[in-house]
Amino acid sequence: MLSYFFEVLNGGLGIGGTIGALLIFAFTAWMFVHAIRNGEYIWAAFILFFSGLSALLYFFLVYRASGGGNPMAGFELPGAADRRQIKRLEADIHHLDKAHHHQQLADIYFSQGKLDQAEASYRAAYERDPKDEDIRAHLGNCLARRGKEQEALPLLEAVCAQNPKHDYGYTLMTLAETQAGTGQVDAAMATWRQVLSLYGYPRARVQYADLLIQRKEYAEARKTLEEVVHDAPYATKFQRKREAVWFNRAKSSLRSIPNN
Repeated sequence: MLSYFFEVLNGGLGIGGTIGALLIFAFTAWMFVHAIRNGEYIWAAFILFFSGLSALLYFFLVYRASGGGNPMAGFELPGAADRRQIKRLEADIHHLDKAHHHQQLADIYFSQGKLDQAEASYRAAYERDPKDEDIRAHLGNCLARRGKEQEALPLLEAVCAQNPKHDYGYTLMTLAETQAGTGQVDAAMATWRQVLSLYGYPRARVQYADLLIQRKEYAEARKTLEEVVHDAPYATKFQRKREAVWFNRAKSSLRSIPNN
């Protein structure tokens, strides 16, 4: 690399050669600095001692592959990955029309809050495989979120009867919420107790306590809510963020319990 620099200094090149040598030197120096900054010390040694050719190889084999140090390399606008996945699944559905493709598409729509599109895709999946546990549970969850509790109940009940731990207890919690939403308070409380025998989710403890308050069983409700509030500071940062609504609701519910 240094040979170009010394030739330029010594005036051993014509004007055209000098410009060319300066450009090669600048390019080589650029690649050398990039290699050092990125810990590519072997490449840096090759560039230092073998100059232009090594710099050119480094540019194509390492620099471009790493995004060239561009801070936008690897950056995607929000939802870009989902849009690609949707297009891929739509193509799979067009060619193969499999139940799991419809379900995966529905799961994306559900995560985006597009419940009408999610329901349509879940129904398409259910038509193709009505025995699949995940399809029934996710369709039931979607129907419950859309206010179609009566239609959701048999789907959720069947899955939970077969596998109470489905989706780490989230299907069982949805069943309890759906039972409470349809006025089946006794069934909902029994389901919440089942959830709490398996998991300690704040979502379950708070909603169970709220039903206890409705029944004026204040002592047990207070104890349950105080446990949620007590546990909150010891949760991980991720858990605190995810469960914030339930931690706040626990505090609110506690204030609603009569002191006497």
